[in-house]
Amino acid sequence: MDHDYVKDPQEIEKKSFEIISAELGEKNGSGLRMDMVKRVIHTTADLDYGDLLQFKDGVETKILNAFLAGATIVSDTNMIKAGISKKLAAQLGVEIQCYVDSEAAYQTAREKGITRSMAAIDLAAELPGRKVFVIGNAPTALYRILERTEAGELGADAVIGVPVGFVGAAESKEALWATPIPSIITKGRKGGSTIGVALVNAVLREAVKHLGK
Repeated sequence: MDHDYVKDPQEIEKKSFEIISAELGEKNGSGLRMDMVKRVIHTTADLDYGDLLQFKDGVETKILNAFLAGATIVSDTNMIKAGISKKLAAQLGVEIQCYVDSEAAYQTAREKGITRSMAAIDLAAELPGRKVFVIGNAPTALYRILERTEAGELGADAVIGVPVGFVGAAESKEALWATPIPSIITKGRKGGSTIGVALVNAVLREAVKHLGK
């Protein structure tokens, strides 16, 4: 039996984005921010993200400029680290770090009586240079970023705060949104590591286009 379906991967992606643009209707647009939104919808097949994603004014440009300057991406999960395009990051001199499973994070968490996600942020705070944080899982990591920032112990070019869940996720994102930190959040309980990956890769693609200009 012959099945009639699209086999070409580029054609599949093209058709997917045509459908997304059509279903967004009046919300459809152009530019980096809209591309980021569409990439998230493409990843999740969930048009709700057209409304759930919130961007502080100019945050996408701040992330773009940070990547062009070779900033370090710090994630709270190895899933985010694995999903970010190493090829694109390497072209920009961008490193990707995740300390949650490091021995230092285990030791710090035991000594301080905190979560490993919080300990991983403490370790990342010691990194030199510019940093973009991508939090897709742990509200405690997001709260730790806020605590260290408020104490003047951490500087971030931007924070992508999209943790998913029923306990603390929505509240941590609201707390981030209430600060002056350049940020992207998803309203409510929805989010996750795949959302963070889609947002980062969209900006990395755009940053690579700027090379040599």
